[in-house]
Amino acid sequence: MLNDNNMSISQNVGGVPNMLGQVRASDTYYDVKEGVANALYKLPGGEKMIRSIKNTKSNLKKLIIPDQMFESMGITYLGPVNGHDINKLIKIFNVAKRIDRAVLVHVVTHKGHGYKPAERNPSKFHGISPFDIKSGNVISSGNLKSYSDVFSDAICTLAKQDDKVAAITAAMPDGTGLKKFSKWFPDRFFDVGIAEAHAVTFSAGLAAGGIKPVFAVYSSFLQRAYDQILHDVCIQHLHVVFAIDRAGLVGSDGETHQGIFDLSFLRSIPNMTILVPKNAWELRECLRYSLQDFYGPIAIRYPRGTASYDFEEFMTPIQFGKSEIMYWESDIVLMAVGTMVSTADTVRNILKDRGYNVSLVNARFVKPVDGELIKECAGKHRLLVTLEENVTKGGFGEGVCYYANEQGIDISVLNIALPDEYVEHGSVSILKAEAGIDVDSVVSKVENAYKNILQ
Repeated sequence: MLNDNNMSISQNVGGVPNMLGQVRASDTYYDVKEGVANALYKLPGGEKMIRSIKNTKSNLKKLIIPDQMFESMGITYLGPVNGHDINKLIKIFNVAKRIDRAVLVHVVTHKGHGYKPAERNPSKFHGISPFDIKSGNVISSGNLKSYSDVFSDAICTLAKQDDKVAAITAAMPDGTGLKKFSKWFPDRFFDVGIAEAHAVTFSAGLAAGGIKPVFAVYSSFLQRAYDQILHDVCIQHLHVVFAIDRAGLVGSDGETHQGIFDLSFLRSIPNMTILVPKNAWELRECLRYSLQDFYGPIAIRYPRGTASYDFEEFMTPIQFGKSEIMYWESDIVLMAVGTMVSTADTVRNILKDRGYNVSLVNARFVKPVDGELIKECAGKHRLLVTLEENVTKGGFGEGVCYYANEQGIDISVLNIALPDEYVEHGSVSILKAEAGIDVDSVVSKVENAYKNILQ
């Protein structure tokens, strides 16, 4: 059990608990304990004597240390132990291995221990960009803003205009871009700790009271609150905005942090609406739309990293359930979601150089799908290609296929998405190539699919 905090180690592991913890964490203690027990078992009535000794020891321990929650549940408690003392850790873990029942080891650590900048600002150093070791200052990457920064500016602007806008985080104010909001609007900012499920239920309560809560959360962490989204928000059709950061491939954070499942699990929930912006402008507009023009559960999904300012000539106003037509031709139509709009644009240019007529659509809404546009596509195109940075199962492409089949729409559909598997760590560009959703892979798949249709 790790207790990572900003208090000094001496404060947490001092006094009587520390003294007893050191005794119980010694091999000598358990050698004596086992020796006495083995000797008593050989005597007449030995088992009764052992039970009596155990009860007496337990009562004395409760008298000295009244709060013994874990021991009362039958769990042996060892600690607290200084988590920065390797020798003590090795010693206590060796003792834990000797105990033949459930053991809880209480390890106390100090965030950033030994490095003053991290000790002074532990939240900042939870996930840090390249920084100067001497000063602890982040090395500037120029004026480039991340999508989290764009979200931060947008929600603060909207909160100035509407005092009902509130922001919720689950212990990630820096990572989600809510640090500025917390300073500007402290009365409307809520950090519930590492408890995403509670954050969603808390947001539901705020929405029921007339507040406009925005829960900013990483995609992979939102999975922890699926039941609360379904029962506490969507069944009651409450106006909660989910700002889903780090959606899609996140690179070197590893397979546990790849935000590649949110479209699938959110699409399965009735009453949920899902927006996916293609660039920075559209993220700001999606948030404005969600807070000012919409009522009900709504999710906005955006990626990690530097915000894109491409395609700013395309600023079609957001209308519920409507996609944005960027280029309208014939034969092949690329219907892309979020970050894949940029990929689709490059694919389109390559295919056009090869003599194909290609339309490009920014899907914008993953749920509901733009059914009317799908029907229009079928009237003028032979192949509809969906592109998304989400797993195939339950994703946007499957939603389009389902709609086309249900409506009897005659058009071939090719789904470009991530495979039904976990994605390991690595740079995003390499991961896209391995998963077959990079430009070269998509061009090849689209060209082959279209040639098969013509045969």
